[in-house]
Amino acid sequence: MSSDDANEAIAVLRNVEGYSGLANDQCSVVRLGGLTNRVFRVDTGADRLIVRIAGAGTGEYIDRQVELHNARAAHGAGVSADVIWADPASGLMVSREIPGIVTMTPELFSARPGSPARAGKALRKLHMSGETFEFRFELFSMIDDYLKILSGKSVQLPEGYHEIVAAAEPVKQALAANPAELAPCHCDPLCENFLDDGDVMWIVDWEYSGMNDPLWDVGDLSVEGGFSPEQDTELMEAYFGRMPTQAEHGRIVIYKAMCDLLWTLWGLIQLAENNPAEDFWAYSVTRFERCKTLMRDGSFQAHLDAVANTRQS
Repeated sequence: MSSDDANEAIAVLRNVEGYSGLANDQCSVVRLGGLTNRVFRVDTGADRLIVRIAGAGTGEYIDRQVELHNARAAHGAGVSADVIWADPASGLMVSREIPGIVTMTPELFSARPGSPARAGKALRKLHMSGETFEFRFELFSMIDDYLKILSGKSVQLPEGYHEIVAAAEPVKQALAANPAELAPCHCDPLCENFLDDGDVMWIVDWEYSGMNDPLWDVGDLSVEGGFSPEQDTELMEAYFGRMPTQAEHGRIVIYKAMCDLLWTLWGLIQLAENNPAEDFWAYSVTRFERCKTLMRDGSFQAHLDAVANTRQS
């Protein structure tokens, strides 16, 4: 991390009441992870705070005012950090650090006993909180919106992408005919957005959050973590407090495929923005191939039929 990065993070913190006179030599700054944004932990000696600096171009597809509302609602739900200052116009945000946590990864979800169950309980707590998020996360509308963004950029879609979108039409119809009760959802449950203290799992980063079918979060987390069947069972049992019905399981499997279909396009937008955080062409192709494999699996139709034929209560 460069000294310029550290100085920039401290300068952001000076916007917060009580920190305007903070001197650079008072602080220790550590760069944390992030695919699109720069995130820093700033230790002032008295407090440890998280400073988020939005990535270039992210305002094109992220509403920062909505993000701020939802982040504060998630804190109210008891599952996320306390945001103490933000500037939606620039995407700057400062929150309090959650103490004693480990930032999760796919490897840690395998290594830390009980972590899929703790994540399932955290998602359930969010979804059942009664909080209302701004923005309606609509899968197929977002695919259309991302395609429109990409139409003005010099990035090629993976071969066959439009054909797979067309093949997903029965999925769209089944979900529309059997709508779920909407709940406040994270919608982008990367493993790294989960923070584990060994007893409780916390969730951060609300850029894509909105009211959604809550089983999107369950299916997407399974994909992001590369969960095994045993981890899926642990996740679902903790989330539902029982084994899921066929229709519930069907929705989760459908969303496993659909999240890859959507995030393929997100990766291509990062590629178009020259985001250096990852090889986003490889990221997008990998996600698209995984989507195709699942949709072409013989069991996928049975899951789709379970959703189409069983209206959720």
